[in-house]
Amino acid sequence: MQPSTKAHWQIHFCVLLWGFTAILGKLITLPALPLVWWRMLLVAATLLLLPRVWRGLRALPTRLLLAYAGVGALVALHWLTFYGAVKLANASVAATCMALATVFIALIEPLVARSRFSWRELALGLAVLPGVALVVGGIPDGMRIGVVVGALSALFVACFGSLNKRLVERADPLTVTALELGAGTLTLTLLAPLMPLLFPAFAGSLLTLPSLHDGAYLLLLAFACTLLPFALSLVALRHMSAFAAQLAVNLEPVYAIALAILLLGEQHELTPRFYAGVAIILAAVLVYPLLSRSGRIAHPENLVTGEAKQITGNDRSP
Repeated sequence: MQPSTKAHWQIHFCVLLWGFTAILGKLITLPALPLVWWRMLLVAATLLLLPRVWRGLRALPTRLLLAYAGVGALVALHWLTFYGAVKLANASVAATCMALATVFIALIEPLVARSRFSWRELALGLAVLPGVALVVGGIPDGMRIGVVVGALSALFVACFGSLNKRLVERADPLTVTALELGAGTLTLTLLAPLMPLLFPAFAGSLLTLPSLHDGAYLLLLAFACTLLPFALSLVALRHMSAFAAQLAVNLEPVYAIALAILLLGEQHELTPRFYAGVAIILAAVLVYPLLSRSGRIAHPENLVTGEAKQITGNDRSP
């Protein structure tokens, strides 16, 4: 098998594994807060076993360390709201909301990363709005709060993704990933006492060990759906164009929705109007690589921090 062909199979396998994150979020009975706390703790602790990470941490100046820790807090809020959307609605709704991240990135990145604004990408964002309206109208009333929370999660992706793009050149990306996930774990630990007041639906004890059922799924989430595709994607992306890679990664909501139908039977909870909206949103998201001017893949190491991933380096700065 040619390296490029093998890489395409590998990246689609990674995307399939990422698609399982929403499914596992639905299967795990823990509330969103302890679910995310355990996931971040397991992944961060594993990365901190690597000597390379500790060497990178020792080399970081305090100001930059604090900046990455702040980004890590946004990562934690992203995962918290993502799994909150899964709990408040379902896996299909949460995955669809994640497709909005590409649109938010197009709007926020010029402000955060100081790159040139793209009117084509603004048009792409506006094209998604009818799809969002159809999605909201195609789900039960009780799930609509899940759409709001899911859209907020996609907004957090855009914020930390844009900040990472601005900061990541200054340190080893693997060190950055470990630091951000560690800081995210600490952020959730500090938020835990306040969560019953801020958002009771997300709250849950961090001191109680997960059941055997939840513990098994958490291990799958941390290792099979986070670290395994993280490592495999680093190999695959060396042999792919940025366009092909971004196109494959943008298919993650498709995989997640298909898995939700096959494994959870969620099609019975949703209407054809919902899937019409999904089609519009995904069409816009899949067009996104066509608008990217860059032919390079920038820092794929940071794929580990998002459910929706942007891996092309869009160099639009003057």
